[in-house]
Amino acid sequence: MVSSIFDIAGSGMNAQSLRLNLVASNISNANSASSSAAGVYKSRQPVFAAELNNAINKQNAASKVNVLGVVENQASPVMEYAPNHPMADKDGYIYKSNVNTVEEMANMMSASRSYQNNVEVLNTAKQMMLQTLRMGQ
Repeated sequence: MVSSIFDIAGSGMNAQSLRLNLVASNISNANSASSSAAGVYKSRQPVFAAELNNAINKQNAASKVNVLGVVENQASPVMEYAPNHPMADKDGYIYKSNVNTVEEMANMMSASRSYQNNVEVLNTAKQMMLQTLRMGQ
């Protein structure tokens, strides 16, 4: 049971670490521009799934977090008229990323707190194990 606690918290930490890396990538590319809608940076988000079905079938409440993949936001890029921009198309437009920095900052705070919560779970489990070992002394 103790190893499953470490597995669950560890999988949660890995998932939140990926989420934080994607947030950092999104924020760093928020002001990128392109000469075409297809070439502009698109916001990326992770897709998570808990192994709930496995847990139900085994009659075990423990479930890890799986990273199913990373998806790109399909929202349209922002078109801006900037005929003097070096990347402007023939009509004078540039295409900016669809990253919403306010949403990304909120996402970063949420991922950071989730990561910290998983660290606390690990620390609590470790402390409980040490207290149990000390009881036998």
